[in-house]
Amino acid sequence: MLRKATIIQSAHPINFIHFLLFLLIVSVLTACSKPDEPSPGSTFSSEKITVIDIRTEAEWRETGILEGAITITFFDVYDDYNEKEFIKLLDKITKKDEVFAIICRTGRRTRIAAQILRQAGYKVVDLKGGVRHLQRVGIKLVPYSKGQPAGQQK
Repeated sequence: MLRKATIIQSAHPINFIHFLLFLLIVSVLTACSKPDEPSPGSTFSSEKITVIDIRTEAEWRETGILEGAITITFFDVYDDYNEKEFIKLLDKITKKDEVFAIICRTGRRTRIAAQILRQAGYKVVDLKGGVRHLQRVGIKLVPYSKGQPAGQQK
């Protein structure tokens, strides 16, 4: 037994077009709804936002740093950190109400540090994926100045 296919016709084809347009706008807005969480591969300039590289000095020397980034170690080589000491150095560079970004090697440490800093009231952007992602997408790093004190690179 064959069944007849039923074709649903809209009484107002314009409404269907408006609906599709609405879905497109919602999709675009949803995709853009997290401006404080950009991917490191996105276009940004450290001249427009302060970028703080929280890796160790050995890591800065090994790979270099993002041009214009400020270097302040958050975690030591044993994965320990001194939140108060980091915030003391951070307060010399930025204010709590200023947006700044932090970056590490892969994004693991910045995720932890960003959470701590947000709880302390800072407006911090976690550059997810870290320096490794920057290198994969072709962003060039500059050599770290040997002997440059942490917190002074910029």
